[in-house]
Order: sequence, then structure tokens, then C-alpha cells
Amino acid sequence: MTFSDLKGANVELTFGENRQGMEARHVLVVLKHEGKWLVTRHESRGIEFPGGKAEPGESIEEAAIRETIEETGVTVKKLVKFAEYVVETDPPFCKAVFTGTIESIEENPVLYETGGALWLSDEELDLCTELSFHMKDTGMKHIRKWVETHGG
Repeated sequence: MTFSDLKGANVELTFGENRQGMEARHVLVVLKHEGKWLVTRHESRGIEFPGGKAEPGESIEEAAIRETIEETGVTVKKLVKFAEYVVETDPPFCKAVFTGTIESIEENPVLYETGGALWLSDEELDLCTELSFHMKDTGMKHIRKWVETHGG
């Protein structure tokens, strides 16, 4: 599916590998645990799923695990990459979308750039007025539906 994000960039969302053959170096982790979505509050963007960029020498799976720990204190396991976004900015980039299961939840994590883990129900997420622009795009509904249907 293709759409424009709220900043006007063209986005292609594919379930599986992207059709443009672009290597993913960004990650997004979409987890639902005990009926609630794992999100965090980014300092400047607002409420969003954890994610970020892979560091040099790091696989996207390692980046997904690290970013989730750094932003929420939650350690994920059994990662499944189920989708990719190609965002046509300058330069364009590809973001791999993962789900998985919870291995552990740190009680007092050291956090980077966020306010830590928030657990929101479907209704709370749907009604949230503090969502980052990433969370409001057309593809996010489809990503959440995939996670609901296929689980982690």
C-alpha cells in the first residue's frame, strides 16, 4: 500500500520485504501484551511505538531489541519482522516493523529520549491526543491489525 505521511512524504508499506530492494536500517517494534500496546512518550514527538536506527555493525533485529530496552525497559524475544516501510524523504530510508513477545520488564530502567513504557488499551490508543505523527498515518491501522491477527 502507498500513502503520504502527515509530513507529505510518500510511503510504501509492504507486509514482507519491500519491493524496492532497499535495506532496512530503521526499526519499529509493535507489541501487544495482555491486551495492551507497548508505547512510549518521545521527548519531542509524543506517544509512539518504540523504534529507531540500527547502529553500525548492528543487525536490525539487534537494533529492535536494543531500542525497545532503551526506550521502555522491556526486553523482547521471538522477534518476527512482518512489514517494511520505505519512506521517500531525502535521502529515502527503509524501516523494518517487528512484533514479538515480552521476555522481561525492568522495574527502574535507564531510559534514552523517552519517558519509559506506557501500556495502552485499544481504546486508549485510539483516543490518545498525544500521538506522534508516525502513529497517525494510514499504515499504522494495518500494522496494528496484523499484530492483532498474527500475534507475537
